[in-house]
Amino acid sequence: MNDEPFDQLMAILDHPVYVVTTQADGQAAGCLVSFATQISVRPPRFLVGISKRSNACEVASRAEYLAVHVLLQRHRALAELFGSETGRQTTKSDPCSWRSGPRGMPILDDSAAWFVGKTLERTDFGDHVGYLLEPVATWAPESTDDLLYLSDFDDLEPGASLADSESHDTPRQYGVVRFTLDRV
Repeated sequence: MNDEPFDQLMAILDHPVYVVTTQADGQAAGCLVSFATQISVRPPRFLVGISKRSNACEVASRAEYLAVHVLLQRHRALAELFGSETGRQTTKSDPCSWRSGPRGMPILDDSAAWFVGKTLERTDFGDHVGYLLEPVATWAPESTDDLLYLSDFDDLEPGASLADSESHDTPRQYGVVRFTLDRV
């Protein structure tokens, strides 16, 4: 099967970005996450996909809890920190302000909202590991404006340096919508 049409479809969708943080055995880690969604209302459940290339995936594999943070537009630098550096290159918690939160999870001070979830299941999804979370603690304001979305990072390659990415001033390109039917 040709993945190009599906990749193009996914490129036109726009979802909020999240930063996931965790800690295990005294090691804190975090990463920018673009694959995440609420998947159940009752009981509340949330699914997060963490790239296997991320150091956070290794730490999360040993952690019982994850913290999921929602960011605003003004938090772009924070998202870039967690999306462009790997934990092997830098300790991400050092250049940003955070505190120990519920269940010992690192909580980013500059997030718009967050929740801590207990990992109920881990599932291999190919190049990502899915974490099924049960929220155990949440903080959210009355309202949030100007959330940071996936399309705000069209120019950021996972694990790449910011110097390698294109300027954010370039217009977003979602490609041409087209339909492809494969004959069986």
